Amino acid sequence: MQRKRLVSILGGSAGNLVEWYDWYAYSALSIYFAGAFFPKADQTVQLLSTAAIFAVGFLMRPIGAYVMGIYGDTRGRKAGLALSVVLMCAGSLLIAAAPTYAQAGLGAPALLLFARMLQGLSVGGEYGASATYLSEMASRRHRGFWSSFQYFTLIGGQLLALAVTLVLQSLLSEAELRGWGWRIPFAIGAGLAVLVYLLRRGLAETAAFEALGARAKSSALGLWRTYPREFVIVALISGGGSCAFYAYTTYMQKFLVNTSGFKPAAATEIMTAALLVFMLAQPLLGAVSDRVGRKPMLLLFGVGGMLVSAPVFSAIAGARDWEAALGLVLVPLLLLSAYTSISGLIKAELFPAEVRTLGVALPYAIGNTVLGGTAEYVALWFKASGMEAGFYWYLTGVLALATLGFALLPETKRTSLITED
Repeated sequence: MQRKRLVSILGGSAGNLVEWYDWYAYSALSIYFAGAFFPKADQTVQLLSTAAIFAVGFLMRPIGAYVMGIYGDTRGRKAGLALSVVLMCAGSLLIAAAPTYAQAGLGAPALLLFARMLQGLSVGGEYGASATYLSEMASRRHRGFWSSFQYFTLIGGQLLALAVTLVLQSLLSEAELRGWGWRIPFAIGAGLAVLVYLLRRGLAETAAFEALGARAKSSALGLWRTYPREFVIVALISGGGSCAFYAYTTYMQKFLVNTSGFKPAAATEIMTAALLVFMLAQPLLGAVSDRVGRKPMLLLFGVGGMLVSAPVFSAIAGARDWEAALGLVLVPLLLLSAYTSISGLIKAELFPAEVRTLGVALPYAIGNTVLGGTAEYVALWFKASGMEAGFYWYLTGVLALATLGFALLPETKRTSLITED
């Protein structure tokens, strides 16, 4: 049983890594391909355009969460995992082969938009499916530790995207990267997604799903009617946590270039080192939650993030030294780890098995879309308007809302609705 559990968790995690590699490759490479799709603009306006399409991908997440959440609750957790990676593969292939604006005019950004919509559908379903699968596969005593591998591999996917970017930066000139080199990571992602699809088809199903027998029909209306309080809390904490995550990770790389003045390669190196530490912190803090509970960890992030976000961003804006910038970036990331290590688990523990995938996925996707997917666009809007520091305080306010949600959340380590061990 232990071997089966370990193989299933590792298999599910490997798929999660590839899903998020594909998603973050867009953000990591956008500084190079923005000009191919939006040529007649300065750098900040180009980045705003690609950030807007990034945000549209988030608008698709609630749809993906709704459709694939119900699919995972009725057809099985592993079936949902397999479907999500197929959609991600299709989106990556389209981006890899997309024509430029010079070749296809408005058709180029339109195709880019469609590809991101496919990927948004995929990630909208992936989060709920993987959080539910890992939480149900984990043992009761070590559920925080094993569930932390969702974000361990999620960050691993981001690191892989950055690592591929670093290799390309070392092998290709900037002109080659802007001309055609940016396509390579998307082609790699599509190929990896095919391998993961084959892997996920062979995963074991969870005991919680198999025990359902005559399965109750999962629906968004039924979820809202039965669990309105949990729905609102999950949306609230997901929005705040996602906003912080994208501010401290994907946007931070652009911030280091566009505000602090680092070269793109140096910014990539800083974020690669920071994300490696961030990734390794996940299992450690997940294990801590198994001892002290979930709620203290969440409040540590909420209150700590509110206190450090504005001063840390202000300090990074003036940083010119590689080591100083890295140290500053790590401050909010390590606080964020207290949330990310157990973020999927605390949501899964709130809902019974018959609606668990949808209960995790849909309110998460709504909060993520409203506050997470727009974080980068809001940050760039403040910068373009000459009020960059306004974003630091915007983030602080969003974290205050998340902290309210943490305070309202029960201690799910004691009240978990995942009854299987």
